[in-house]
Amino acid sequence: MKSGVFTVLFGQSPLEQALDKIQEAGLQAVELGTGGYPGNTHCNPGVLLDNQQELVRLKESIEQRGLEISALSCHGNPLHPNKEVAQQHHNDFVQTVRLAEALGVETVVTFSGCPGDSEHAKYPSWSTCAWPPDFLEVSAWQWSEKVLPYWREQSDFCRQHGVRVAIEAHPGFVVYNTETALRLRAETGSNIGVNFDPSHLYWQGMDPVECIKQLGSTIYHVHAKDTSIDKRNTALNGVLDLKPYDQELDRSWIFRTIGYGHGLQEWQDIISALTKVGYDGVISIEHEDGLMSVDEGFQKAARFLNQALIREKAGEMWWA
Repeated sequence: MKSGVFTVLFGQSPLEQALDKIQEAGLQAVELGTGGYPGNTHCNPGVLLDNQQELVRLKESIEQRGLEISALSCHGNPLHPNKEVAQQHHNDFVQTVRLAEALGVETVVTFSGCPGDSEHAKYPSWSTCAWPPDFLEVSAWQWSEKVLPYWREQSDFCRQHGVRVAIEAHPGFVVYNTETALRLRAETGSNIGVNFDPSHLYWQGMDPVECIKQLGSTIYHVHAKDTSIDKRNTALNGVLDLKPYDQELDRSWIFRTIGYGHGLQEWQDIISALTKVGYDGVISIEHEDGLMSVDEGFQKAARFLNQALIREKAGEMWWA
């Protein structure tokens, strides 16, 4: 396995400067944002697909530093009931797939999306319980009328371009856990897999190691992001928390730099589980820690991840 980083955290810096920092930190890969919620500061498909010279320059900037592209990411909601939002995020996805083909990148990362509760909805509607039965009816309608038709079409489109999709399970979207991730794959196409992000599982009360064992070869890409659970706030209010992310003191959970939610042994167990199921790709740092600056969070995450990967490798060599 290799260590990498999702470069959107360096959105305020020129790409070359960001790549230098990544190389100096001892990482081996970059995940580039190409649209959707993360934006496309360093990698704009609309520009690159129309300009071969810029496309070559991007590849050379990365390769000259001994780095590789692990994935292109356009996390969005192409199923949004607001047709303008849905169309923009769909266009981002389509262009990202085409750019991935042009760059020779195998994996595109995104969200499953979430429709509204009907054709007349204004906002997405995410069902979280089975009663009253209205929620089950909404979920059934969403999957049959919106989710499955869309992703079956995108699966065919991606296959034509030699690209696979890594869906990141995230609450608020129809794919938010192991079961829904496997359902989407089973009902749409074998080139629909998973971008495995433990941070979204921790705050739902899930066990990342057990999830890895269940997901197995469907894991196409991995994020390194942690979550810290506040025991008191969770004991009082549970894990469903609508308070803004910047109210860290009052929230039941917050995103953290890896190592600040769970320790080295936990992350080594995650890496070992990934090894057991045959994953040999990139673990990509995603920084969303509101208690650390970009540079502090990145540097600490890079050291921690590299240490965990070195220990895992040393263990493999010892047993071999």
